Amino acid sequence: MSPKTGRPKSENPKDTRIQIRIDKDTLTKLDECAEMQKTTRSEVVRQGINEVHKKLKK
Repeated sequence: MSPKTGRPKSENPKDTRIQIRIDKDTLTKLDECAEMQKTTRSEVVRQGINEVHKKLKK
């Protein structure tokens, strides 16, 4: 029997997808943040959610 191939399973898979509507100005800001941090739009959104959640828990 051959060994399994492919990527290893993630401990925290990102398998839920959401869609949002944003205006062009917000999209520009999102792209600027992603470019400055050398990351993706999704990661910037995750960081923003974590920041808001942290503030609300205080």
